[in-house]
Amino acid sequence: MEIFRRVERTRAVAAGRGGAPRGPVTVLLATALAAVAVTGAAPASGAGPERGAGCAGPERLRVPGAEHQRVACLPDLTTAGLAGTAYTDMADQAGLTAAGTRNPSGVPGRQVDGYFPDDSSFNTTHGWNHDAQFVIRLPERWNGGLVVTGAPGTRKQYATDTAISDHVLSLGYAYAATDKGNSTVDFYRDGKRPGDAVAEWNRRTTELTRAAKKVVAQRYGKAPRRTYVTGISNGGYLARWQLENRPELYDGGVDWEGSLWTADGPSLLTSLPTAVAHGTGAADDAAMYRAGFARGSEFLWEYHRTAYWGVTQKTYRAEFDPSYDPACPGASAGSTVEEILAPCASDARYDLERRPASVRRALEKVALTGRIGKPMLTLHGDLDTLLPLAADSAVYSRMIDRAGAGRLHRFYTVAGGTHTDGLYDAHPDRLRPILPCHRSAFDALTAWVERGTPPPADRTVARPSGGDVVNSCPLR
Repeated sequence: MEIFRRVERTRAVAAGRGGAPRGPVTVLLATALAAVAVTGAAPASGAGPERGAGCAGPERLRVPGAEHQRVACLPDLTTAGLAGTAYTDMADQAGLTAAGTRNPSGVPGRQVDGYFPDDSSFNTTHGWNHDAQFVIRLPERWNGGLVVTGAPGTRKQYATDTAISDHVLSLGYAYAATDKGNSTVDFYRDGKRPGDAVAEWNRRTTELTRAAKKVVAQRYGKAPRRTYVTGISNGGYLARWQLENRPELYDGGVDWEGSLWTADGPSLLTSLPTAVAHGTGAADDAAMYRAGFARGSEFLWEYHRTAYWGVTQKTYRAEFDPSYDPACPGASAGSTVEEILAPCASDARYDLERRPASVRRALEKVALTGRIGKPMLTLHGDLDTLLPLAADSAVYSRMIDRAGAGRLHRFYTVAGGTHTDGLYDAHPDRLRPILPCHRSAFDALTAWVERGTPPPADRTVARPSGGDVVNSCPLR
């Protein structure tokens, strides 16, 4: 794993920071390029809780369908209590939140870690070397709800502990997260056919939602009254897909800059080739703007060129179109930091429209339609330089309207927001974190669903000239 630690150090330097790898880790790639060792003692084995923790309710819990599970009673389920233990992975969260983020703490309860049957082994957490890993957290003081998410990028099940789990646990929600069934930049090697690996993400989220509802019923004696789905980037895509295809499982969701997949574009495969070409001098700034990259985001381009664009394009192209350049099949084509992050030269010329019908069939497995069946709020930063707003959420909002589901949707553009909140620390004068906006959006969603209070209309959330932008973001 030393090569991946070197990648993180390289990214920290590229972002203008020296020392330890505290800088952003791409939400779309992530964990294979991070130090993934989990420190501290391993959770207790077996399905029963650790003794002496004082958990109420039944002594034993069973996750339906799980091949393996471990249950622990813990004095604090938030990262304040779990950091440095085997119950979370702080390295896998790197870059997702700004350094000054204030998080709640002091939420006792039970944590269930485990995995569902799977035949891939990208996830090395706990030494299990087994995919389809999950975490379920059950606070002692429960409000009757459940929040489900999937890992952003190619991270794993603990990736959004600081960004999502801490907040919803403090409100009393049970929480469940999945690694999506594959992780690391080699995720595209999972599955038998192009598109299978991403399609598994949706299946694993559905699987965990159904199982978590039953675990909640075991613990508290009744099923959750409300269930919400949310997520960042690829996790936001999962929220979109679930509300389109499994709306009966949820009461609503919050989509934080979800990735957009359609059979013919737009998608990463239509915007990133231009970015790769720009990095080689084969495309000019005007081409970047036509591809959806925002004017005013230019100060972020060099960092994304060195850390994100190349490796992201070749990884997802390998997933959906493996025949395009067999000599450069994806991230695994590299053996050094520079080779892993560098684009394949051929990707500067990639043109989805000219690719065979088989590529569209692979994309159709995971394509979105806009036909959401439950309320959803979308957040997207106007300076997102990995998933440009104009080629992603703005398009998806129009898809929802055309599908006749606009009454169920709100779309908020976060002025100064970019793809990873950790970049705020390098550019506090130009950026703002999206996390506090997500917390406000979650509160607005629950008020809409549970009290009938309509959320604000679609709008741009302006970047304030002063105040605590790291921890405050009123939507109104």
